[in-house]
Amino acid sequence: MKANVYEGLFLLDSNRYGRDPEGVAGVIPKVIEELGGEMLVSRFWDERRLAYPVNGHKKGTYWLTYFRLPTSAMSEVRSRFQIVESILRVQFVRIDNRIVEELVAHAMGATPSVVEDVPRADVSDDLDDEEMPIVDAIASEDEIPADE
Repeated sequence: MKANVYEGLFLLDSNRYGRDPEGVAGVIPKVIEELGGEMLVSRFWDERRLAYPVNGHKKGTYWLTYFRLPTSAMSEVRSRFQIVESILRVQFVRIDNRIVEELVAHAMGATPSVVEDVPRADVSDDLDDEEMPIVDAIASEDEIPADE
């Protein structure tokens, strides 16, 4: 059974989330795990005023998840989340296996490891600051050749 990693972005009812954050957000990993999935990250992302009302709501709470799930269970996941009253909208994106670790680390607040030292161009490491040549990039009007 093939399993993929998915990113799920949930738009939650802010009023219900404000009254019972654990209960509203707790439904998400529960459904994923009931269907044979593994929750990698499940966290609050942001609360915002919506650009347009969604089911009569002008404000929404965004909840970000990353989870591993058998491909065959994805349609059932979509169906289950459509009937949860506290979830206004949901979007799923399948994640390429090459970037899963970095996305999960970033979502958990870790610093990405892919950033490496970038070599500086045309600068010798052998020179001290005092030995570095200073280039005057601004020429005075006297030094600018006149058009002939």
